[in-house]
Amino acid sequence: MPTAHTPPAATLVFVPRQAAAAAQKGRGTAWALEHRFSSETRADFDDGWGTLEQAARAEQLAPATQVIEENVRGILSGNDSPDIGFDLSINPYRGCEHGCIYCYARPSHSYLNLSPGLDFETRIIAKVNAAERLREALAARSYTPGQLNIGSVTDAYQPAERRLRITRSVIEVLAETRHPFSIITKSSLVERDVDLIAPMAAQGLAAVYVSLTTLEPALARKLEPRAASPQRRLRTIETLARAGIPVGVSVSPVIPFLNEPEIERILEAARAAGASSAFSIVLRLPWEVNPLFQQWLEQHVPERAARIMARVREMRGGKDNDSRFGTRMTGQGLWAELLRQRVHKACQRLGLSRRRVELDVTCFRRPSAWAGQGQLF
Repeated sequence: MPTAHTPPAATLVFVPRQAAAAAQKGRGTAWALEHRFSSETRADFDDGWGTLEQAARAEQLAPATQVIEENVRGILSGNDSPDIGFDLSINPYRGCEHGCIYCYARPSHSYLNLSPGLDFETRIIAKVNAAERLREALAARSYTPGQLNIGSVTDAYQPAERRLRITRSVIEVLAETRHPFSIITKSSLVERDVDLIAPMAAQGLAAVYVSLTTLEPALARKLEPRAASPQRRLRTIETLARAGIPVGVSVSPVIPFLNEPEIERILEAARAAGASSAFSIVLRLPWEVNPLFQQWLEQHVPERAARIMARVREMRGGKDNDSRFGTRMTGQGLWAELLRQRVHKACQRLGLSRRRVELDVTCFRRPSAWAGQGQLF
């Protein structure tokens, strides 16, 4: 039964004028889509004072990014999904300025009473005490080291990281304790931390996965407006590989008739740059991502929108999305199987491993609860 905090999804009303807002340079969406927990809906009303015209002009202005610093009570999240190859995750930020329209993390902004649309990429929550909380968690007697991933929900190297350096402070704690970790990112900023990552990689304690969705700059600017360009990401793969860091490539999400024709070319380019492994995930459209993505299709590729969604539904049992474990990452049906075969055969031909790098958990050294605290023995 719905509670006051979780009204039924039927209360969501997508305002037509907002949904039709023009695309804005540098943003994945200009739509401040209401979220599924909204207890109120809003509609446009002409009061005779030019309000609608003023609102339309305001929408044309590029919204600034607001970074909200927050002290959190915990930083480690456990994973209970059999589809994901790690036990724990750290996400130093909530929301992501990269603005990827397809991002499955967009609905998480609903829990903050913020829009999964425009707010997700303009209202960024920075967990400024992440390193402190991580140290406390690793120092607990009950803690057992496991496979840990940084940036599994939102990118740990998004633009705010250049100034705040939260991700770097987290890696410093992991390096001190020799705790294994992997990173997934589509940002070249990860190169900044090679001095920390490379020595750990040499001990089997670190790996990096770079998300490479397309090789077409024009498409990347629309799909992932503030992420590094495809060519810049390839240079990042090369830089990391030359430093001795195992680098994998994530060809994700695979979107039928959009970036899907590029699968083999992306894998070839990544292998040439130095990637040693690869994986892919088909497009997921949970909750508010669905209307946001379909609006994006109508704005940018209207001639292919219906065809793309028809193929997505074919892989999702006739639905726009299927969240079940076992199929949510891969899809089902003939077309999903053909995609798996294409990725498998391309990786086999190129010598790319389909397995994630196994990291050594036996080297872990429990830290003091506070940095600089002396050891008695």
